[in-house]
Amino acid sequence: MIVGLTLTVLIVMTGVMVAAWAYGLRRGNGGWTDVFWTFGTGGTLAGAALFPLDAAYAPHPRQWLVAALVALWAVRLGAYLAPRVAGHPEDPRYAQFRKDWGPAYGRNMLFVTLPQAPAAALLALSVLTAARVPAPVIGLRDVLGVAVLIAAILGEGLADAQMKAFKAAPANKGKVCDAGLWGWSRHPNYFFEWAGWLAYPMIAFDPAHPATWLSFTAAAVMFILLTRVSGIPPLEAAQLKSKGEAYRDYQRRVSAFVPLPPKAA
Repeated sequence: MIVGLTLTVLIVMTGVMVAAWAYGLRRGNGGWTDVFWTFGTGGTLAGAALFPLDAAYAPHPRQWLVAALVALWAVRLGAYLAPRVAGHPEDPRYAQFRKDWGPAYGRNMLFVTLPQAPAAALLALSVLTAARVPAPVIGLRDVLGVAVLIAAILGEGLADAQMKAFKAAPANKGKVCDAGLWGWSRHPNYFFEWAGWLAYPMIAFDPAHPATWLSFTAAAVMFILLTRVSGIPPLEAAQLKSKGEAYRDYQRRVSAFVPLPPKAA
């Protein structure tokens, strides 16, 4: 059943991402890709966790729990992203794509947008593995999984709030934010975004059952995406262009991903 549901997620999310691509082109803002992916992934994975939801089948409480965790993640992140995309200039990553690609931007963006559908399908492996843990009652590991996700959401929310406060101060215009969590990690929001996906192996992983290794898929995928593909690399390239030596000094002092004590200046 997990394989079939994962393929269903892939099909649904392909449709969602085509819609995201078209809407982003129409609005002239590639950031809508992130909004569509977040809400689409959250809704699709929550539905998959509960499947089949009908009168003849009552989902296990763990299925409801896992679906709620995915929904909570999507609502928190989507509610943060949507106003930023709707009311602010285009994200530096997409703005740089638009500048670099010129007339080919529309075509190339399709190849940026579509791969996010299989990424969502890979996340489904973790969610579905956790939702179908055979233990009959909610237990300590389920509670710990909830705690991991809530801690990650709070950490990401704190990082976002600290960055917003830094940018709001006129004296900080053009400066590099190294306040609060940003003095320990150059991308603490990405770190906590990744950490939240560890909730599912917390619920599901059992060394005695090899299939439960699938619960780590989401954390592995998000780590690669955030640190090697669509997260840190393009954002740091844009920051180096705009802030130059100040950002290079920040790179020398502060960890890229995992929060660690900063090095001496």
